[in-house]
Amino acid sequence: MIPFVDLKAQYLSIKGEVDAAIQGVLDSCQFTLGSEVVAFEKEFAAYCQSPQGIGVNTGTSALHLALLAAGIGRGDEVITVPFTFVATVSAIDYTGATPVFVDIDPRTFTMDVSAIEAAITERTKAILPVHLYGQTADMDPILDIAKRHGLLVIEDACQAHGAEYKGRRAGSMGDMGCFSFYPGKNLGAYGEGGMVVTGNAEYARTIRMLRDWGAEKKYHHVLKGYNFRLEGIQGAVLRVKLRYLEGWTEARRAAAARYDALFSHSGVVTPQAMAYARHVYHLYVIRTPHRQEWMDALGAQGIQTGIHYPTPVHLLPAFADLGHGVGDFPHAERAANEVLSLPMFPELTEAQCKEVAHAVIELASPQARARDLAPVT
Repeated sequence: MIPFVDLKAQYLSIKGEVDAAIQGVLDSCQFTLGSEVVAFEKEFAAYCQSPQGIGVNTGTSALHLALLAAGIGRGDEVITVPFTFVATVSAIDYTGATPVFVDIDPRTFTMDVSAIEAAITERTKAILPVHLYGQTADMDPILDIAKRHGLLVIEDACQAHGAEYKGRRAGSMGDMGCFSFYPGKNLGAYGEGGMVVTGNAEYARTIRMLRDWGAEKKYHHVLKGYNFRLEGIQGAVLRVKLRYLEGWTEARRAAAARYDALFSHSGVVTPQAMAYARHVYHLYVIRTPHRQEWMDALGAQGIQTGIHYPTPVHLLPAFADLGHGVGDFPHAERAANEVLSLPMFPELTEAQCKEVAHAVIELASPQARARDLAPVT
């Protein structure tokens, strides 16, 4: 079997260091926040080319607290995309603000920058681009629009650890950048975790209070806050893994290059890495209108696949109150119907890439397509 992701292989490659780091936290008994979290905050912020990092319990909390620190609340609007994990939009909703969608660029799955200005109203306070699948949104136009209209930019970089836009790291370009350390991410905890990076000292101070019950110091609660603290064990594990992230990223990029080469001239629609981007391939996503047949056939051959994401947020029942319907964001809707994520992880071997690619190419061949479209008798 070729797994979709292989967390056990990664753990075994660094087991001694991880086990020692966890033991260190057990010995220190600094289970919530503590010195390992403080050290990781500094190291990850530096990795992101950002002055400050604030560790929290999830990527969703990172988005939520970044929005709150920016002063966004009821009556405000935040522009984002409908083709993303639901947490992006939920974080906006948590503040009481209204998510306002623009469609995606079908080449990149990220925000269509040409659609942003038409979505701006007198209530718009921020733009929240999503760096999806490991590739950044087209940030220069977004930053220019935000500057001209007096808007904040909060980057959802939860899938883009180490991704770059014209040499600038994801998370470092807007007012704040938000990351997730969910186990399957390029930099994943052994549990949950998240971080906000920023160059704004006041935003950082506010987020530090909000994550810890709004307290400036113990029992002195300045704000109405939350219990969103990052655990010491996660900080320790992430410090170990951060040292390997660049190597793992290059391994992902090499695997993606193998896939690209194998799929060339096959008719398989592969990811498009833009000239401005350093794509870090959190996911390697192809497109096919025959997704379910391909998933079933690949699964029968022992190849695990995934779908990210099968329903755009504007069509989810949870957000029916926004009043959108089928056809409102056609590129997002088509992508949701066609995307198929292939196995992608740093330990993916050349032989595994070839096996996956050959199986997909067989499905994409004219003979296979004829079989798929033949009437059932």
